[in-house]
Amino acid sequence: MITFRFLPFILFFFLLTESGFSQDTNLLDKVVAKVGSEYILSSEVEEEFSYASKQKPDLGDDAKCSILENIIEQKVIIYQAKLDSIEITDEEVETQLDFRFDAVLRQMNGDESFFKDYYGATVSEMKERYRDDQKQKLLAEKMQYDLMSSIEITPKEVEIFFKTIPVDSLPYFKSDIEYSEIVSKPIVNEEEKTKAFSKISELRNRIVEGKEDFAALATKYSQDPGSAVRGGDLGFAKRGAYVPEFEATVYTLNKNEISEIIETEYGYHIIQLMERKGNSVKARHILIKPEITSDDLMKTKSKLEEVKKWVESDSISFEKAVKDYSLKTLPSYSNSGRVKNLNNGSTFFAADELDADTYFSLFDLKPNQLSKVDNFTLPTGEKAFRLLKLTTISKPHKANLKEDYHKIATFAKESKKMEYFYNWIQERKKEIYIYIDPMYGSCPNFEEYKSK
Repeated sequence: MITFRFLPFILFFFLLTESGFSQDTNLLDKVVAKVGSEYILSSEVEEEFSYASKQKPDLGDDAKCSILENIIEQKVIIYQAKLDSIEITDEEVETQLDFRFDAVLRQMNGDESFFKDYYGATVSEMKERYRDDQKQKLLAEKMQYDLMSSIEITPKEVEIFFKTIPVDSLPYFKSDIEYSEIVSKPIVNEEEKTKAFSKISELRNRIVEGKEDFAALATKYSQDPGSAVRGGDLGFAKRGAYVPEFEATVYTLNKNEISEIIETEYGYHIIQLMERKGNSVKARHILIKPEITSDDLMKTKSKLEEVKKWVESDSISFEKAVKDYSLKTLPSYSNSGRVKNLNNGSTFFAADELDADTYFSLFDLKPNQLSKVDNFTLPTGEKAFRLLKLTTISKPHKANLKEDYHKIATFAKESKKMEYFYNWIQERKKEIYIYIDPMYGSCPNFEEYKSK
């Protein structure tokens, strides 16, 4: 049975709201504002209002004023991006559409027929419907990045920011945890590699002999779940997106050509080039992974347990063990094993930011102690083993510069960015022609536009 537990969030993310399909045609055609050469339709405001009302049913019509103001500011960004000749390629748009609609399809177990029944349109038709929206979203994101990417924060600014926070408003921080890892992946034995190679050889023969369709076999047999639901389609990608062996092959293919079998760290692939645009390629592939046996797993675990003994007996430093035994493809490898918190860019985690397995592995440790060697699943879905080291742990406390500089600096930098961006928006609004329809004439923040 198909489960839609996370579907509402994903669908809003795609703007696939009911209001988007049920607007009165008169509303769809009514322009309620203009920003430079960018138009805002009544349907855009109504769609945002419809979604907001579902989250907060007591919203009054005056909320539409704030919604329209937000849309105007988005259009200011897009208008300026076009003036600055910021470009978004078709490949970038296609990649994002693939990523987002794949997320919806995964919630439907890859059932495109169900998707069509649910939305009254195929995946391809829905992509076309939202292509312009996605392009404008990417344009706005790139404009904002260009505006704020060079903004930095100095220690003095961090101190000033901290002093502006009233003492009775200082946040109370839970324990901060910093940890490092060594991750080791089993080495596949030759017998299993031979079996996998034979399987993909058979699939390739069926394709090149014209007996079966590449996409159909990819859907049925490929062990890359992200692309298998789309017949192996990987979408557009630029140079540098793939592992070296894969990239070296895909860029030598002609359109519709089937590659020879190649081996990467993920397993064996066959590739078909679908399209090339400039420095980007769109390809599909079939991946067959050699089976990891219980013996392979035990050998890897035993080796990592041996490494743990060497570190604990000071025969080797943890940092040296990372360099010699941890997976080079993980971000922690180039950071001496330290794991980075993707939420704030630092190496510090609150306890509730850790997944359950990591939390319980570190729970009873003291600083510099090592965990036991545990099972670990890589982002690719592959089985591995992991050894953790608790680097530091702080006690719960009220925010202060000495213990929490990295957090406060992050807040200060974001505050500086937001202030800069707000001021930039206000200045641009003064310089760009903005028209507001009289139906919004009573909105309190639109007085300045009446004289334009």
